[in-house]
Amino acid sequence: MNEKEGEHVFRRFEGRSVMVTGAGTGFGAEIATRAAQEGAATVVVHYNTSRPGAERTAERVAEAGAKPLVVQGDITSYADIRRMADTVAAQTGGLDVLVNNVGDIDTGTMSWRELTEEAIDRVLAVDIKGTMLMVHEFGQRMVERGGGAIVNIGSTVVVRGSARAPHYAAGKYGLLGITKSYAAAFAPTVRVNVFAPGFMETESTLGRQDWKEGRREKLLAMTPMKHIPKPAELAGTALFLASADAAHMTGAYVVADGGFNMVGA
Repeated sequence: MNEKEGEHVFRRFEGRSVMVTGAGTGFGAEIATRAAQEGAATVVVHYNTSRPGAERTAERVAEAGAKPLVVQGDITSYADIRRMADTVAAQTGGLDVLVNNVGDIDTGTMSWRELTEEAIDRVLAVDIKGTMLMVHEFGQRMVERGGGAIVNIGSTVVVRGSARAPHYAAGKYGLLGITKSYAAAFAPTVRVNVFAPGFMETESTLGRQDWKEGRREKLLAMTPMKHIPKPAELAGTALFLASADAAHMTGAYVVADGGFNMVGA
C-alpha cells in the first residue's frame, strides 16, 4: 500500500460507531474499512442487494479490528430506514458517524438523448429522497443522543453539470440543499457536510463504455494532479469531515478532484 492509499492511518474514530451506506462495493467498502483501521469500535456495513459484497467488507472490517454489523435496506423506503435505525441503535447504543455513500449515477445512460422518465425517477429517489430520509431519521436520533456527524457523498458534477446524465447532476445538486438545511436544523449538536470526490477508478467507472473509449485519457489531460485515484485513496479524506479536526465545519462542500474543477471565488 502506498502513501496515497492510506499508509499513514490516524486513529480518529477510536471507540466510535460508524455506518456507511452502500458499503458492499466501491467507495463505500473502502470508507467502511478505513473507519475500522482508524479505530472505530463498530462499523455498520449497509447494503441493499449486494450481500456477498457486504460480507466481504465485513470481513475486512473485522480484520482491521472493528466489530462489523451488516444491515440490509432500501434507502428509498422510510420503513426500511426506520428498521435499520432501530437495529443500529440496539446493537451499538447509538450511532456516532453516518456516511451516506449510496447514490445512483446511472452508468447505463451515455447521452442526455437517452434519458427516460424511469431513469429520472430512480436516480432522484435514491440521491434525493433516500439521502434526505437517512439524514432525517439517523440525524434526529443523533440530536437526541447529544452529538454526531453526517457526511453525504456528493460529486463535482454540481460544478460543471452533466451532458451525459442531467438527472444525476440534479440529484447531487439537491444533496447540497439537504446538507445545508439539516446542518442548520441540527446545529450545534450534529454536523452535516458534503464530500465531493471527482472521478475515481471504481469497478462501475472502469466498466463504462465512454471510459473504455478514451474518457480516462481526456480527464487525465485536464487534471493538474495527473492522477485518477482508486477509492481507497480518498476514503480517509471523506472521513475527515466526521473527525474532530473538522469540528467547526458544517454545511460545507469539500472537493477532492485533483484540481479538475478549481472551485472557488
